[in-house]
Amino acid sequence: CLQQGTAAMTTDAPTPRIAILGAGLIGAAWAALFQHHGADVRVWDPHSDALAATPTRMTKPLAQLVEVVPDAGPRGTLTLCDTLAEAVDGADLVQENAPENIPVKHDLYAQVEPFLDDHAVLASSTSALTWSELAPGLQDPARLITAHPFNPPHLVPLVEIYGLDADRIARAEALYRGAGRVPVRLNKDATGHIANRLASALWREAVFMVQDGIADVEAIDAALVNGPGLRWSVLGAHMAYHLGGGAGGMQGYLAHLGSSQERRWAALGSPTLSPEVQAELVAGVTREAAGRDIAELEDTRDKALIAALRARKDAPHV
Repeated sequence: CLQQGTAAMTTDAPTPRIAILGAGLIGAAWAALFQHHGADVRVWDPHSDALAATPTRMTKPLAQLVEVVPDAGPRGTLTLCDTLAEAVDGADLVQENAPENIPVKHDLYAQVEPFLDDHAVLASSTSALTWSELAPGLQDPARLITAHPFNPPHLVPLVEIYGLDADRIARAEALYRGAGRVPVRLNKDATGHIANRLASALWREAVFMVQDGIADVEAIDAALVNGPGLRWSVLGAHMAYHLGGGAGGMQGYLAHLGSSQERRWAALGSPTLSPEVQAELVAGVTREAAGRDIAELEDTRDKALIAALRARKDAPHV
């Protein structure tokens, strides 16, 4: 292992040891997040060039984290490891970021499991695969949780968790909270977890409105950002309708407006991604981007997220 930096801890609490498996976009962001919050971070990647590039990939996330939480705890350590055994040795949390491929992940789990301490939690960052699909890769499936972050994971606090071992889930949640994340639990295994199911449902209707000619891409995005998107940044969907019921709350809303909600549900569409619809989606986002490339758009997104996160620190929570 090659250590990149150290910082003395000023607390009597044990320093969390976090292993990051896979040093791509998501893995580097996780590494930056945990190091910023004082953890002993060890990174491994099967590709030596990707491993060597980890400190460079972490530069931007670390700088952004300083903007968001300049008063966070003391910086931790970063160690680049040539072997899996070195990376996971003594780890409290092993955050796996392998490609979204079941055989690849199963093969990685088979290699990792013999090196895991009894208390270790193996957490997959998977966005598309379920716990039930991944767990057969382990002799002891209870070691595994799915812990899906939202990109960019060092800025967006959400981590969606599912697993079977309540103690491991609780310990993982404590580690994520220690890094400023907001973990939420699924009660059952589900494709798309929670947030991606919601996002997919919304985008399905957004695509249908383009296909049906109700509005163009730019108008739909503007309506979302300046309407429900703004409200959803401080309220969940259920709480928003609770407040929509006035003094009667959710019960009053359902009693008086439930039937109108059902009519809206019935009017929602099921789009097809035909060549014509795809062409209009591409043309719409091209117009909306107004000449800005992906890097520029990501930079604008991240600056807006940082501003929103700063504002939320002092905002009341409903």
